[in-house]
Amino acid sequence: MTDTLPTFEQFKLSPLLQRAIADLGFTHTTPIQAQVLHFTLAGHDAIGRAQTGTGKTAAFLITLINDLLNKAPAQERYLGETRALVLAPTRELALQIAQDAQQLTKYCNLRIVSLVGGMDYDKQKQQLYSDYVDIVVATPGRLMDFVDQQAIYLDMLEVLVIDEADRLLDMGFIPAIKRIVRFCPPKTHRQTLFFSATFNQDVLNLAEQWLFNPVKVEIEPEQVTNSTVEQVIYIVSAEQKYDLLYNLVQLDTFERVIVFANRRDQVRRLAEMLKHHRISCGVLSGEVPQEKRVKTLDNFKSGKTRVLVATDVAGRGIHIDDVSHVINFTLPEQADDYVHRIGRTGRGGATGVSISFACEDDAFLIPNLEAAIGRKLECTHPPQALLQKVR
Repeated sequence: MTDTLPTFEQFKLSPLLQRAIADLGFTHTTPIQAQVLHFTLAGHDAIGRAQTGTGKTAAFLITLINDLLNKAPAQERYLGETRALVLAPTRELALQIAQDAQQLTKYCNLRIVSLVGGMDYDKQKQQLYSDYVDIVVATPGRLMDFVDQQAIYLDMLEVLVIDEADRLLDMGFIPAIKRIVRFCPPKTHRQTLFFSATFNQDVLNLAEQWLFNPVKVEIEPEQVTNSTVEQVIYIVSAEQKYDLLYNLVQLDTFERVIVFANRRDQVRRLAEMLKHHRISCGVLSGEVPQEKRVKTLDNFKSGKTRVLVATDVAGRGIHIDDVSHVINFTLPEQADDYVHRIGRTGRGGATGVSISFACEDDAFLIPNLEAAIGRKLECTHPPQALLQKVR
């Protein structure tokens, strides 16, 4: 497949950027990169429909980094003024994008600052003002705080990226983004890149408002769910779920596990029960302070904790290799959340296993999930040994 896709070298990128891409081991583009870079590197606006894991983050980062390297900054620069802005719906995703940008600017003299909620405002302001800034990656709420305080200036913005527009819409951020865009140069005087996993009418209306003669790129997922992920649904009673979870994570093959639940209180309770039974685990939910969330992710990546219990919003920015199993303690109500959850395993060509628990409360959701992924899911009863009562 890669043989038919162009190499990054064919795009004649800045040598400093090309060197960082080579360091990361990337030679050929992904389908969305192949389609979109040809236009965006030439300065066109773009609207792209692509799922997580298709390489869209690298597509927009390569575009804006190459643009910043090829254009000299304005002679009169001010502190608190950024040349490029990336908006993302969650703190985890924003921090992940900033981390990817750091890797791609390894050899470039470009400064990246993250502005996300839940972290110290003054520390972020200090970062923003300690030197000139080239790229700001932000969540809308925190960026609006900076705009309202007149602590950031967007009037010299060259590139605006809006990532996961459908999720921004779902989370109620659009009024804040509309205000933010009003502080930016008009759409004819900036480059705007707009990405979404789905194109509903609301998303398309926003794109029409914010983009200037954009190219439209749509990447159909070859399979909605990864072929390297084995998927099974265990039919159980609500009372059996915790016993099943405990017995599963005790198995040797369960090396690095993410457990998803729909609500914060469920996540909190599950983590308490696992810790009570001496299983090292971390929690990712909206109520956990940001500094703690970063530490929790680091502990999980390094193997200090084997189990991570998360909600969908908190879990959306998790890109961790070698997750052996994903367990859906409760079935997600939205089918795209199911696709997203199981995409946390089987990454980078590795194999993974997704196990979902369905009881009388949520088994009715199974047909929706099957319709979304275009195939039947294996529904079975767990082996009796996995239902042994936990003492």
